[in-house]
Amino acid sequence: MTHETTRRTVLLATGATGAAALVAACGGGGDDNGAESTSSPTGQDATSAPAGRVLADIDEIPVGGGKIFKDEEVVVTQPEQGRFKAFSAICTHQRCLVSTVSDGTINCACHGSKFQIADGAVSQGPATRPLPAEQITVEGNAIRMA
Repeated sequence: MTHETTRRTVLLATGATGAAALVAACGGGGDDNGAESTSSPTGQDATSAPAGRVLADIDEIPVGGGKIFKDEEVVVTQPEQGRFKAFSAICTHQRCLVSTVSDGTINCACHGSKFQIADGAVSQGPATRPLPAEQITVEGNAIRMA
């Protein structure tokens, strides 16, 4: 009896550990009920780009499109000629890094959310919250973190 109880205990403990690891790896809840997550996939709460750091030359950001800066977790867009906007590159659905900017939207490949390049508003779910705006400045031909 002792041998059987020990094996059962080991199997139950192994299963519980695996389930806990799976839940942690999948990000937990994910019901997107408006609660803010307290950490990003990289473990940082704010954009990591130092203030004043040059992100890009204005010629690198296409009109009607944008560019994702993965290390800084920022996406810079140019909805209209000479008008630049910046948003967090972390999807508000389950905190994946957005993957592309095309056809007027910032796109997340994880679950298909899309955000407008002009204001970060959700144009296709499952995300229900817009991408937060980031502060940038344009000085000459340089786009900098503010």
